[in-house]
Amino acid sequence: MPILIPDSELIMTFVRASGPGGQNVNKVSTAVQLRFDARQSRSLPADVRQRLLALAGSRATQEGVLVITSRAHRTQEANRAEARARLNELIARAELVPKTRRPSRPTLASKVRRLTAKSQRSTSKKLRGRISDD
Repeated sequence: MPILIPDSELIMTFVRASGPGGQNVNKVSTAVQLRFDARQSRSLPADVRQRLLALAGSRATQEGVLVITSRAHRTQEANRAEARARLNELIARAELVPKTRRPSRPTLASKVRRLTAKSQRSTSKKLRGRISDD
């Protein structure tokens, strides 16, 4: 079941963007900066919160606030939707529990192959020695 983040936990600020848009870029604040306080969020389980902050990397501040910036589109609505979609995708990735690694043991056949290869190498290196005068 996907985790839904209520809008009350998100803070969206709009700033002027660089890039396409002509004069529109100079007049309208279309870039979106979405802030989500993951550490204080009540809608995230503790294990998901921990994985989310690890996945976020440099997008998370020291205080545990996720900052996602979107400025690819010309409208606030499109940038807002993209920022929200990126947050949802990040949370969906954090929901997946990684499989625990169980160390495997080498098979008997692989041990035998390794030891025969070692002995062959050893033999070929022994034959590289000086030639005795017998």
